[in-house]
Amino acid sequence: MNNSNDLYAKEFDTDPDVNGNSDFINNSNNNNNNNNNSSIVEDGAEVEKHLYKVLLIGDYAVGKTSLIKRYCTGIFSPNYKLTIGVDFSVKDIEWEKNKVVSLQLWDIAGHERFGTMTRVYYRYAIAAIIVFDLSRPSTFDAVTKWREDVNSKVVLANQEPIPVLLLANKSDLPTSYVDSEMLDNFCKENNFIGWYATSALNNANIDEAMRFLTKKILEVAKTNHPVKEEDGLSLNKPITNDQDTNKKSCCK
Repeated sequence: MNNSNDLYAKEFDTDPDVNGNSDFINNSNNNNNNNNNSSIVEDGAEVEKHLYKVLLIGDYAVGKTSLIKRYCTGIFSPNYKLTIGVDFSVKDIEWEKNKVVSLQLWDIAGHERFGTMTRVYYRYAIAAIIVFDLSRPSTFDAVTKWREDVNSKVVLANQEPIPVLLLANKSDLPTSYVDSEMLDNFCKENNFIGWYATSALNNANIDEAMRFLTKKILEVAKTNHPVKEEDGLSLNKPITNDQDTNKKSCCK
């Protein structure tokens, strides 16, 4: 295993959801792309295993942690401490016979959009979920800024934008109002793959939203391959005489 990957994983291998399984975490960083597929033999049958990193982002207190815990454990608690930096959990899905999809869900603190660490946290993600609170309009106003933050810091191995799903959370609150037409138009205009109105309290639409996203991830993974050298910029190609040697490169 690559030493830098080991170092990167050790920052997070004390998380209670993944403690003692740092090799599993390391796998998400292998090969410098967003895909990690493998197969093992269980009970005489070969089982495909797919591991994908998914970001959950949005302003503070929109319910990201509650959504993850409800989805991964089936439990809801109204008492969660404010996430500092990043936390993550893993959800294994038996997608079909002899095929398991593992989603590594990264819970990014709401204040992190203003920090410098999000580029590290976003690294190798294949998809993202942006969450806003239906009872707090300001959190919806911030959605486009989170979308821009993702687009500027992570792309697929084929240089395409990662798919992003929008969750309108806390639909259980009496003050929450869902404007379906507005959200449909917003998602089309801002290139979201779709949206769901969710509630961690009532467990509303969480499984449906995650299944929709997982299906999209598996579709994207089929074509998520690095751009060939002749199709894109090669950082190793020497400068020839007919190239403008006065132009400075942004890469070192």
